[in-house]
Amino acid sequence: MHRPHSWARPQARPSGPPRVAARASAALLALLVSLALSIAPALAHAVAEGDKGYIQEITGVHFLPFMYLGAKHMITGYDHLLFLAGVIFFLYQPRHIGLYVTLFAIGHSTTMIIGVYFDIAVSSYLIDAIIGLSVVYKALDNMGAYQRWFGVQPNTKAATFIFGLFHGFGLATKVQEYDIAPDGLLTNLIAFNLGVEVGQLLALAAILIAISFWRRTDSFWKHAYTANVAMMTAGFVLTGMHLTGFFVSHP
Repeated sequence: MHRPHSWARPQARPSGPPRVAARASAALLALLVSLALSIAPALAHAVAEGDKGYIQEITGVHFLPFMYLGAKHMITGYDHLLFLAGVIFFLYQPRHIGLYVTLFAIGHSTTMIIGVYFDIAVSSYLIDAIIGLSVVYKALDNMGAYQRWFGVQPNTKAATFIFGLFHGFGLATKVQEYDIAPDGLLTNLIAFNLGVEVGQLLALAAILIAISFWRRTDSFWKHAYTANVAMMTAGFVLTGMHLTGFFVSHP
C-alpha cells in the first residue's frame, strides 16, 4: 500500500519514452501549481455570471445542465486537482488508485449534498483555506516528512476521506452561490455531483497518463521531491490567500 518514498534509495527505473513526452508529463504538475499561484486570486470564490444567471432563472429538474456545471467546476478546480495529484503521486496499482479516489469521492459527495440540501452556512474562505492545507498535508506526506520529523505515518486512507469531507463543503459553498430553486433540488444536486465525478475522472485520467510517462524517466526521481515542495508551497499560498480574504471580509 501507499507509503512515502525513500529518497535516499531510488528504485530501479525502466528506460523512458521520448524526452519530449517526459517533459510534457512533468509540466502537468507544474501547470497546476502555476494556476494555483498565479490565477487563484482572480478566480477565488468566483461563479461564472452566465451560469449563475441561468440557474437562478430555472426551476424543476434539469439533470444535464447540472451535470455539466459539476464537471466544469471540478475540471477548473485547481485546488481539488492539486490534492488528487498528490494522492496518486506514488500510487502505482489501479486498485490502490481506485480505493483512494473512491474514499475521496464518498467524502466530498456526502458533505456537498448535505451542505446544500440543508443549507449549512460555512465560510467559503475558511473551507478553502483548509483545502489549501490538505494540499500541504499531502505534499509533506509524499516527502516522508511525518516519519522523519515525528517518527509516525498518518493513516493515508483516513486522511483522504476526511479531507474529502472538507473538499465537499468547499463544493457546497460554490453550489450555494447558484441560489438553486427548491423545486427538484435533490435531483439537481445528484446531477451536479455526478458531473463532479465525471470531471474528476477526466482530470484524473490526464494526470495519471502524464505521471505514468514521467515515472518512466530518470527525471521523475530527480525532481519528484522538488515537485512536492512546489505543491506544498502552492498549498500554503492558497491557505494564506483565503485566510486573508476571510479577515478582510470580517473586519
